[in-house]
Amino acid sequence: MRFLLCVFYLVQIIQAAPTTNSTTIGSGFEALLTVDERTRWSIIVTCTLTFFACIYSAIHPNIPSPHDSDFRIQWRRFGLMVVALLAPDLIVGWALRQWLWARHITAQFKEYFNYTWTQTHSFFALMGGFMLYVDGKPYQTLSPDHLLHLIQHGSICGPTLTEKQISDRSKGNVISKGSILLQGSWFTLQLLSRAIYYLEPTQFEVGTLAFVVLNFITYSVWWDKPLDVDCPHPVYWKSTKPKPEIKSYDISENDDLPLPMEIMVVLTGEMILKLFGIDVLSPRKLRVATFDGIHNVKLEPWESNALTFGGFGIATVFSGIHCIAWPYVFPSYEEQLLWRTSAATITIIP
Repeated sequence: MRFLLCVFYLVQIIQAAPTTNSTTIGSGFEALLTVDERTRWSIIVTCTLTFFACIYSAIHPNIPSPHDSDFRIQWRRFGLMVVALLAPDLIVGWALRQWLWARHITAQFKEYFNYTWTQTHSFFALMGGFMLYVDGKPYQTLSPDHLLHLIQHGSICGPTLTEKQISDRSKGNVISKGSILLQGSWFTLQLLSRAIYYLEPTQFEVGTLAFVVLNFITYSVWWDKPLDVDCPHPVYWKSTKPKPEIKSYDISENDDLPLPMEIMVVLTGEMILKLFGIDVLSPRKLRVATFDGIHNVKLEPWESNALTFGGFGIATVFSGIHCIAWPYVFPSYEEQLLWRTSAATITIIP
């Protein structure tokens, strides 16, 4: 899918690229006209491909249960795309929180392992990458703290999975992720070139630019997180003691949930999100919650504050980009008033 997006986008670039000749190069006025030679269809195709790439490829879902069907996995992916469309700052907040958690998990595991435990390992553990097997059958997805607890008590052997082996399970690599970032960069450069020539982009392009900016943040934070891993790594119960009780986690006042996620639950309702298979707060025996909202990783006070203010800042940036179209000419006064009111409201109250 990502390869097709890149091919389609490159084809669009080739088709939309203006041809130059000696006359055009020699005349600044004619060069200006050449830059503005765009059709409505080319604008729609370019923005749609870029927009779709932002809400599809930037999402790094957690590992599904071994019992989930392909339809359920894709349906849950579709639900995440709907969330990314309606509340893209929620996805960025999710990524930032996982990045902060991964830093703590990496520091904890490095104290107990001789081999290198990296950020990739921590992300893999957060997304449900280690599955406990008892009597040859999957028993429970291990959270990072549960995994470390079982290793310390000798109930399981420490996983010897290397970073290269985890990356081999991932559907994303430097080339595929770099291609998506290149696509967003090219789109941004196109808008900058229009600004240099004092040519106004369309409202659709301004809205797409807001998603591109958030896509850059998400990709940079999740750069070390594996993408679209289908199966967890098995770890086997070796203790002679009875099999462990399945751990369940309750929400406490100390659990750090990003503000955008709390707002999303309030606005849409947890039951509506569950229609798409998105269990915001409830973990499953054989997979972690969609947004891994319940966890025992405790952040430092400054990290919690940074996450909260970061959520506000990201929402403000996303909304503020829409204000670029404030002085644009709209088809009607009503449309102009609606755009300005909406842009100002979501910027002031992210």
